[in-house]
Amino acid sequence: MKSPRYGRILLKLSGEMLAGEQKVGIDAARLGWISGEVAQVARTGVQVGVVVGGGNIFRGLAASASGMDRVNADYMGMLATVINALALQHALEKLGLQTRVCSAIAMETLAETYIRRRAQRHLEKGRVVIMAGGTGNPYFTTDTAAVLRAIEIGAEVILKATKVDGVYDADPVAHPGARRFEEVNYLEVINRGLKVMDSTAISLCMDNNLPIVVFDLSTPGNLGRVVAGEHVGTLVHAGAPVA
Repeated sequence: MKSPRYGRILLKLSGEMLAGEQKVGIDAARLGWISGEVAQVARTGVQVGVVVGGGNIFRGLAASASGMDRVNADYMGMLATVINALALQHALEKLGLQTRVCSAIAMETLAETYIRRRAQRHLEKGRVVIMAGGTGNPYFTTDTAAVLRAIEIGAEVILKATKVDGVYDADPVAHPGARRFEEVNYLEVINRGLKVMDSTAISLCMDNNLPIVVFDLSTPGNLGRVVAGEHVGTLVHAGAPVA
């Protein structure tokens, strides 16, 4: 890959990305492939933080809508992110990368408790840091957790890995004529309800001038291209013209 544009990134992975075509659980082949993409970037010297969701195992919001107590449901969802983080750690270490799992929920047997300065030191030493457990609080999504962690560790950009090639003005599956944005600003995302991240996460990015790149991780090499500064997917930032 080309020389990196960014020195420190935060990669946001949904749990569904780890499930692959089976939709639930963890697909070993998909996990290995994603780890290979991350390893390619990390070996260039880019400092990589990762926040992974848990929707492939348990969705707190869906369980709450079915009658489960929201707080309990959200904590269960946070635990699911730890399972995914441990799986990703195993896959990365098989490729020879040093990793650390840092959890917002204390569980000393499995992972380090997340401490901002410790996470920063791990990154400086070239370790991939996988941040799990969301924010440690119910009612917050892993998107919000990703933005919060990115700000805390001083990431230059959030890379949101998806199964589509950017942000559209409508669901491209249901609406074949939907238009993809090359760039879009934070306010337009909020005002038009574009499916990037929840409003809390977008507002945090806007307040801290933290850009987001939404891109298709399933295309081989895309992660490296984004990190190299190539125009891949959709850039969400403050300076984009109103679409």
